[in-house]
Amino acid sequence: MSIEINLRQAVYALSDALDLVGVDDVQHGKRVGFIAVECARHLGWDDDDIDTILHAGLLHDCGVSSTQVHRYLAEELDWEGSQEHCTAGADLLQQFTPLAELAPIVRYHHTHWQELDATAIPPHVARMANLIYLADRTDALAGFQYHGDLMRMREEIGNEFAPLSGTMFSPELVHALLENARSEAFWYSMESRHVLLFLQRMAQAHRPITLGMADLRQFAAIFARIVDAKSRYTLEHSLGVARLARRLGQWSGLPPERCDEIEIAGLLHDLGKLRIPDEILEKPGPLTDAERSTINRHSFETYQILSGINGLEEVALWAAYHHETLDGAGYPFHLHGSELPPEARIIAVADIFQALSQQRPYREPVAVDEIRGYLDTLAEQHHLDHNIVGLVASHLDECRNLAVAPSERLWRDG
Repeated sequence: MSIEINLRQAVYALSDALDLVGVDDVQHGKRVGFIAVECARHLGWDDDDIDTILHAGLLHDCGVSSTQVHRYLAEELDWEGSQEHCTAGADLLQQFTPLAELAPIVRYHHTHWQELDATAIPPHVARMANLIYLADRTDALAGFQYHGDLMRMREEIGNEFAPLSGTMFSPELVHALLENARSEAFWYSMESRHVLLFLQRMAQAHRPITLGMADLRQFAAIFARIVDAKSRYTLEHSLGVARLARRLGQWSGLPPERCDEIEIAGLLHDLGKLRIPDEILEKPGPLTDAERSTINRHSFETYQILSGINGLEEVALWAAYHHETLDGAGYPFHLHGSELPPEARIIAVADIFQALSQQRPYREPVAVDEIRGYLDTLAEQHHLDHNIVGLVASHLDECRNLAVAPSERLWRDG
């Protein structure tokens, strides 16, 4: 089975997910992509290299899940520990063949030019990594030092980067940035609506590619690992939900290709949690109403991210519906009974079972018999599908194993 999706759309969706980590500081990756592309065009790079540098800009912070780490990235020109997210992001991208070429660029995008020049990496990789670094720090400076005052940034950028030419940044790249910076249009284009128009134009020039299910799983797994890394309490949550949801689909008698899609939805269901500040997600005590509202928004954000990928329309809905209930009391759409497809009902049960099987800041893992009793109660209250809860009750031990198995068992068949 294969699903045709536009790789550029998929990259944009991942960029949207990464934007959520900044909570209110959105579109950082998109602005970095724009700055890098404009510098590359000034230097006469070919279309393939421009495509690559755009994707690298959009995804350069894919190793960042924590809002606290994002604050460091937004507020410091250079800081100790910056390499950790570079390595994490490169490791993720290396696992997905269509984007694996970005891995070394992301790995070195916080390495100083004078250090890159002395390493054994290919010159074109060094140049691309350093361009992402320069674009990244340009956007960070515009935000935290000049507080979005782009015209002031235009006047001061030479003072900021010229002294770093040849040490932190390549002289050629600094020159290209300063040449672009002379234009007011360059800075105006970084405003939100103009960045989105820029991305639309770039997308129109990119052809769709067909991904087999194995590739699509790996791409979804990148999303899942970014989300699950946000908290030590949610490590492998999405992976466990995906495993369990797939098996529940099989026990329900759904065809293999539908079980594949359920697994993808399970991997993607919590994308919106990237927007939740760390201190709320890991709060050991009761949540305030405002904090609960922040958490409840996550499934809507999941839908918004995934709905932009043609070919994943149904998967996006199943993922977004995982907190809906049969009686209409769920969120964020308040759907009822027949409005909830079987796939969404399966993911809802798998999500609750897996979450209860893991430790949380406010409790220890729940015993499997207690989980069964809780699911039975939710089914009696017409929150969960009684038939799916019954499948869990008939396979309790296997469900527990699937929910908390090591990640290497993610793609186990049968």
